[in-house]
Amino acid sequence: MYRMNKTYLALFVAGLCAMAACQPMKMDTYEKNVDVPNHQWSADFKPEFQVTLQPEDTAYLYNLYVNVRHRDAYPYSNIWVIITTQFPGAQPIAQRVELPLEDVSGKWTATPAGMMNAADDIYDHRIPIQLRAILNRPGTYKISIEQNMRQNPLPDIMNIGLRVEKAGHR
Repeated sequence: MYRMNKTYLALFVAGLCAMAACQPMKMDTYEKNVDVPNHQWSADFKPEFQVTLQPEDTAYLYNLYVNVRHRDAYPYSNIWVIITTQFPGAQPIAQRVELPLEDVSGKWTATPAGMMNAADDIYDHRIPIQLRAILNRPGTYKISIEQNMRQNPLPDIMNIGLRVEKAGHR
């Protein structure tokens, strides 16, 4: 009898978990990183990210970041990109943005946690592109990132990503 009760309990818990997985979840943080083919970022390679907000998510402000992972051999102190944003039901808007990778002394910057893999000379950056942004429409936002440097392809870029996190109520 004890064994049967444990089985029913396990099935009940599994059922609750399955039902919870079907419920729409509020977005607290979205983060996705994409591998750059052959670590050579061509202007033709434009990673696109899709962030879906539920109606209750529109009551918040959001911080938006671009993630960049590169090797120490990357030859520049920054990357210029074109970020194209399409709000739900609207036309895309493109904006040219500079992503600084070095500080004024010429040293690579990194995320606040100092995420650098010194053994491999790989650097991870989380660069803010908009803080306390208003995303006031429920639905899917599409954001693409295109490198816009004079050199094409751009060498030693390993990953490009997007992070969107809640920054508090509006």
